[in-house]
Amino acid sequence: MKIPVPPVLRGSSSGTALWVYVALYLIFLYLPICLIPLFSFNDSVQAAFPLKGVTLGWYRTLFQEEGIHSALWTSLEVGVFSAALATLCGVTVSYASVFMKSRFANLLSYVARLPILIPGVIIGIAMLIMANLVGIGPSVPAIIAGHTLVGLPATVMVMQGRFASFPRSIAEAAEDLGAREWTLVRRVLLPMAVPAIGSAFMLAFLTSFDEFIIAFFLSGPHPTLPVYIWGQLRFPRSLPIVMALGSLILAVSVVVSILSEALRRRGQTT
Repeated sequence: MKIPVPPVLRGSSSGTALWVYVALYLIFLYLPICLIPLFSFNDSVQAAFPLKGVTLGWYRTLFQEEGIHSALWTSLEVGVFSAALATLCGVTVSYASVFMKSRFANLLSYVARLPILIPGVIIGIAMLIMANLVGIGPSVPAIIAGHTLVGLPATVMVMQGRFASFPRSIAEAAEDLGAREWTLVRRVLLPMAVPAIGSAFMLAFLTSFDEFIIAFFLSGPHPTLPVYIWGQLRFPRSLPIVMALGSLILAVSVVVSILSEALRRRGQTT
C-alpha cells in the first residue's frame, strides 16, 4: 500500500515556504553557536570580522589557567555524583510507576518530572534556603543536591520508556519459575535496561555539566565551569579564552549526546 504524500510536501509554494522557514530557523538557532568555535581561533581579542589570523594560542592559555582546572574538576565531581543519584532515583521511580501501578507510584512519577516545569531561578532560591537551613550552605554537596533534582526528570522519562517496552510475558515467566520480585529486578529487568541506564546517566551528567542558574546560587567558593565562564565575561581580554573553553564544552556535549542517543536506541532494539 502506497502512503499518500501530503500536498504541502509535493513541491507546492506552501511547501517551499515551509522549507525556507525551517532553513531560516536552523540558521537563526545554530549560526551563533557555530561562531563560537570560529572566533576561538581568531588571533584577536575582538570577536569581529574580518578575522585577524588563525591561532591556537587561546587554547594553550586555556590549559594553563588554574581557575579553569579547579572549575572543571568541580563540574566533573558534581556531574558524576548528581548523575549517579539522579539515575538511581530515576530507575526506582520508573520501576514503581510502570510495574506497581498504584496511585502513589504515579504521583511520585509526576513529582519527579515536575522540576522540568519549574523555573531554574525558583529552584535555585529554594535550594539555597534549604542548604542554609540544613547547615551546609553554598557548597559542592549543595550543588550536587540541586543538580540531582534537575537531572531527575530526564532519567525518569528515559527509564519509563524502557521499562514500558518490556513484554509482560517476561515478568510472568520469571514469576512462574519461582523468582521473587527482587530476583526479577536484579537478574532480568536491570540487565535488559543497562543501555537505557547508561543513556539516562549521560543525559543527567550533561544536564549537570551545562547547568548555570542553580550552580550560581549554590556554588559559593567552588564555582562550576559555567559559573566560572560567566565570571570571566566581565573582562574583555578573557573573551577569546572563554570562547575556546565554550568550544571544548560544545564538542564534549555533542559527543555525550550522541553516545546517549546511541545507547538509548541500542536498548530499544535489544
